[in-house]
Amino acid sequence: MGIKVYKPITPTLRFKTGLTFEELTTDKAYKKLTKGLSFKAGRGAKGRISVRRKGGGHKRKYRAIDFKRDNVGVPGKVVSIEYDPNRSANIALVSFANGDYRYIIAAKGMAVGNPVQSGPDAPIEIGNALPLENIPLGMNVHNIELQLGKGAQMARAAGASATLAAKEGDYVTLKLPSGEMRMVFRKCYATIGIVGNEDHMNVSLGKAGRSRWLGRRPKVRGVVMNPHDHPHGGGEGKTSGGRHPVSPWGQPTKGYKTRKKRKLSSKFIVKRRK
Repeated sequence: MGIKVYKPITPTLRFKTGLTFEELTTDKAYKKLTKGLSFKAGRGAKGRISVRRKGGGHKRKYRAIDFKRDNVGVPGKVVSIEYDPNRSANIALVSFANGDYRYIIAAKGMAVGNPVQSGPDAPIEIGNALPLENIPLGMNVHNIELQLGKGAQMARAAGASATLAAKEGDYVTLKLPSGEMRMVFRKCYATIGIVGNEDHMNVSLGKAGRSRWLGRRPKVRGVVMNPHDHPHGGGEGKTSGGRHPVSPWGQPTKGYKTRKKRKLSSKFIVKRRK
């Protein structure tokens, strides 16, 4: 997709950019794979705000995405490329030979009519899902499983991909988009290619209201609050807190390591992202 720049005939349009959407082939979702989606405005089970700066936004329908790719050995064909309001990537509707329909994340270069398949014997082509042990070294992959059968968890955002760097024993080594090198069990599934819609990161919203449509509420800096509301608050005139940056509850926020030291998955990380 390309980036559309608007003529600055209003203050809002001066900085606004958007996607051109020429890859999309329909504006209607497949009804059997959609359901209602309720928003809790960042509130937890007790009704209190547990995640700040969330609320409002446009009404959405959830599209059920097939992250497990468990239709093994059944050939399919891409029917349409569609917009998904719940994620940065586009999605592709696939019709399988057994009469089943599934939504998958649309890979870069995927088009209507492309064959799609999953399983150990699937050909090495964009959009096909195979066990990591069956994918050649140096290939870009996305939708990567961390636990066999759980479904894809890594490299799912627009433009994301990981590189298959090495194979040794029961594990393969992947270089993730963050730069982290990580070992993953060789039987876990991954999809070949790069996630499409890579221009998503270059879009400029242009106005505050466009953020509100996405369900994002305003962010207030701690240093402009009162001491009662934030550790950075208070002071005569403008001050920058007078202490190291912390959250409203006193947790250090810059450079402070929050990962558990004894986390079980740490042994699979070959090289950290920092």
